[in-house]
Amino acid sequence: MKILAFETSTEFCSIALQLEGVTIEKEADAGQRHSEILLFMIHEMLEKAKLTLQQMDSIAFGAGPGSFTGLRIACGVAQGLAYATGIPVIGISTLEAIAQKIDKQKVIVALDARMGEIYHATYQKVTNHRWETISPPILCLPQQAPTLSDTDSNWHGCGSGFDVYHEELSSRYCENLQQIHCNLHPHAKEIAQLALLRPRIDPANATPVYLRNKVALKENERQL
Repeated sequence: MKILAFETSTEFCSIALQLEGVTIEKEADAGQRHSEILLFMIHEMLEKAKLTLQQMDSIAFGAGPGSFTGLRIACGVAQGLAYATGIPVIGISTLEAIAQKIDKQKVIVALDARMGEIYHATYQKVTNHRWETISPPILCLPQQAPTLSDTDSNWHGCGSGFDVYHEELSSRYCENLQQIHCNLHPHAKEIAQLALLRPRIDPANATPVYLRNKVALKENERQL
């Protein structure tokens, strides 16, 4: 199976090609330039692999949660390319992609959602590219992250939420954590790996996963 994958939910922009078990990947620190460089990176990678977009079996993208603008860019580009070629799409959770990245048995993922909150989920590995969701993705305060049983240990924490709210989450999961993995963000390589076992959908049904409806604080809320 040939899969084109991309991820733009953070300041990084990454592209990957999954080609019958071999992965080609590239990442750039895009800042806020994802819309400027994403299509160029896709073209460059396909050209390097001597493949065309029409040869792909599916297009996978990081569906969120994450940056509102980044998620819209990824979903919009996936839909545009899919409509132009008739190729189906696959949306993959950015939280699950980070769990896939560290490749441990039990993973707590927390992404910094700004405004004092985190995107949170927990996963347990079933097979190499398949995860069972223990607690589904939610938006919450780090101090109110879903708890685990005190006897449930050997969990691995990861994601920017653990970087920004290290003290709060370490305290929340002090009985559960075996290790915290720092400086991790979702990447297209793991999006492509997870897409191998996911059902493909019509591009019309592809949607970002925001979790938050409100994107900014009012002036009086910022002052408080």
